[in-house]
Amino acid sequence: MTVKTSISLTDAQEAYARSLVESGQFPSLSAVLQRGLDMLRTETEAREAELAALRSLLKKRAKGPFISMEESRRRMDEMVERKRKELRRRGA
Repeated sequence: MTVKTSISLTDAQEAYARSLVESGQFPSLSAVLQRGLDMLRTETEAREAELAALRSLLKKRAKGPFISMEESRRRMDEMVERKRKELRRRGA
């Protein structure tokens, strides 16, 4: 089903849309605008899915074990020292 509606475009938007029709990339101005809306919907849905996944990950992480800042620093220092030793053994 299609619905007729009235929209306003800037001169530049209208000229660009017409150029797409004139070059044969789209059959009509309506097709150009429909494609633009489809692309916007796809982009919005992808962003919403990414945010939902991030929220889920953050929620999962918030339920997990926490370590103190001191413990975190200690672990990082140990990791850095291991990497330094590894690089020395390689002769780098």
